[in-house]
Amino acid sequence: MGEGENTEIEIETETESEATSTTWSLGKHTQIIGLSEKLINGNNLSAKIEAAREIRKMVRKSSSSSKTRAKLAAAGVIEPLVLMLSSSNLDARQSSLLALLNLAVRNERNKVKIVTDGAMPPLVELLKMQNSGIRELATAAILTLSAATSNKPIIAASGAGPLLVQILKSGSVQGKVDAVTALHNLSTGIENSIELLDASAVFPLLNLLKECKKYSKFAEKATALLEILSNSEEGRTAISIADGGILTLVETVEDGSLVSTEHAVGTLLSLCRSCRDKYRELILKEGAIPGLLRLTVEGTAEAQDRARVLLDLLRDSPPEKRLTSTVLEKIVYDIAERVDGADKAAETAKRLLQDMVQRSMEHSMKCIQHRAASCTPIPST
Repeated sequence: MGEGENTEIEIETETESEATSTTWSLGKHTQIIGLSEKLINGNNLSAKIEAAREIRKMVRKSSSSSKTRAKLAAAGVIEPLVLMLSSSNLDARQSSLLALLNLAVRNERNKVKIVTDGAMPPLVELLKMQNSGIRELATAAILTLSAATSNKPIIAASGAGPLLVQILKSGSVQGKVDAVTALHNLSTGIENSIELLDASAVFPLLNLLKECKKYSKFAEKATALLEILSNSEEGRTAISIADGGILTLVETVEDGSLVSTEHAVGTLLSLCRSCRDKYRELILKEGAIPGLLRLTVEGTAEAQDRARVLLDLLRDSPPEKRLTSTVLEKIVYDIAERVDGADKAAETAKRLLQDMVQRSMEHSMKCIQHRAASCTPIPST
């Protein structure tokens, strides 16, 4: 019964409820069979387009949409809808794309069925179209399909990656978000994820990272892709020359979630490891030390290790004379143990390290202010 109707009317006997449910199920089943018949055996393209639109409506409006998706797939609607993606008629393409997108949402089996029935070649062609609306619908479809593990290598091999990067560079805000998420999904399902991306993705990824909250799920995906790109020389160069690129990564180390800080410090470490002389000063001048020191205390185990290695690479002293972060923590812990005893040593050591971070931040700020003052032009008399 609908909301707002009289409560007394909603009270049914078990037999009445079952009869109503059976009538509804028979009606829905008859409708599904009719739509399937139009798509599979019909010769009228207009009727097929209308059937695709009805499928979309049925799934979106159904109170039992998961069951409806399964029933529609069982009736054989997916294969003819996939065939419609290659139609020369734009309405046929769009209506079938929307129907497939709605059938794929929250249904793993349908996602796999759509890809195995051959959806990727026509979807890749749709990504190449001048029509921005169709391109971004195709992006949303690939995002949805890429959530299924078995689909990831197939989608990655289809040539969709470079086209998703193009959406990332020139699409709408929603299109860019969908492209980042799709690329991230695909990167987790193939062996060599660097082949999925090219260095042209660096600038739009950094721009999106600048604008979003550093602790958001989106930032986690963007930094994961940037870390992948930092494994190539072209990617590292693009990160270093991007306006505010390294600063954005440093800010993510300071303000990001556990995941995004891990990827951000991994990206900076990849730069510094590749050529310490080239990247050390670029990272230092953006004030990276305080955030890295804090990360050695508060980050994930992987982020802590990465931060320690990067701190060692950023120090002035040669490798054989560097005081490693691990040694530094051991010294602080020994001092804390002597002061407060073994029971409170860990808590005291953490507090001491945090104090060191705060002092380091204050020192870094003074250095930045001093450099800024020294660069201020002397007014002419």
